[in-house]
Amino acid sequence: MNDPTEYLHHASFGIGILGVLVIVFGVACGLVRFVRAEFRAARGVNADEERKHLRHLLGYYLLLGLEFLIAADIIDTLMKPSVQDLIVLGAIVLIRTVISYSLNAELKSEHESKPTPP
Repeated sequence: MNDPTEYLHHASFGIGILGVLVIVFGVACGLVRFVRAEFRAARGVNADEERKHLRHLLGYYLLLGLEFLIAADIIDTLMKPSVQDLIVLGAIVLIRTVISYSLNAELKSEHESKPTPP
């Protein structure tokens, strides 16, 4: 019979891969939208709204990917909770939480400053 921590390791690895894939997918979508907006801007069309939407979209994917990566780190640390691992996990979670908070605050401020149509 397999060790239960082996299943946790596979789950953690899968969740980490999922987080990376979410970020890569978001960057790929963002790149396509960026190129499209820049071509429109080169033709003289105002692309400011598209650029703001692009930042919002990319921020969303980054936040979602970071949440998956944090979950994978937590599961990994639960399998081998040495003091050094807990300190490293704490630092990683703190850094990613600060990044997530900053992205959330920026996205929220952009969303609130957006004028509502009459």
